[in-house]
Amino acid sequence: MRLADKVALVTGGGAGLGLAIAEEFAAEGAHVYITGRRKEVLDDAVASIAGRVTAVAADSTSSSDLDGLIETIRRERGRLDVLVANAGMIERVDFGDVTEAHFERTFGINARGTMFTVQTALPLMSVGGSIILVGSIQGFKGLPGSTAYSAAKAAVRSYARVWAAEFGDRGLRVNVLTPGPFDTAIIDGQAEYFGQDPAVLRAGMAAHVPLGRLGRPEELASAALFLASEDSSFMTGAELCVDGGMGQV
Repeated sequence: MRLADKVALVTGGGAGLGLAIAEEFAAEGAHVYITGRRKEVLDDAVASIAGRVTAVAADSTSSSDLDGLIETIRRERGRLDVLVANAGMIERVDFGDVTEAHFERTFGINARGTMFTVQTALPLMSVGGSIILVGSIQGFKGLPGSTAYSAAKAAVRSYARVWAAEFGDRGLRVNVLTPGPFDTAIIDGQAEYFGQDPAVLRAGMAAHVPLGRLGRPEELASAALFLASEDSSFMTGAELCVDGGMGQV
């Protein structure tokens, strides 16, 4: 069990890729804290995870929520060994339709939320701990309708480089886990923008992946486990792409 007795936090851990990561960490022996804004989603996640898990309703864009979250972990566990800053959102909008509200919303959760999640949690991180930021291949690929989202995810990649340099004296590792297209409910939310049935959109996305299919959430979770565990002990400031080759060829 590669995370035996570790304390881990996965923001946005109630569904999708975050839930898969939380499940993997719990199966590997960690006590996992998960966050999200919807209590009913968190309750379902807790019921589905086989292992030690605690759900805390928290919005990653709220400083008071983040303070309360970290205080809960400090009070109950006294430390944090693994942090996965996964909370995020994508809202596809053509360039000419980008509004200030859309821009602020997109940067608020993807860039600002990641920044202050890590800043708030940092004092609780144990020496030699692992910080995993969740990026996207859209941080370096140009795809229609993703001006703000792509820029926000590019910022996340830059965070890892700077923080790897800043936190190295504590032995903290900071890496980016970068997914390509995965078969989650996020695709359903994008179908309207593309004017396609979700099943047709899934097939179209898979056609652009060299491996010929969408990723399975548990495949990203396995990569997250690698970055969280001592298997990646000499790895920091790096980006691990789990994308079926879509962003690489």
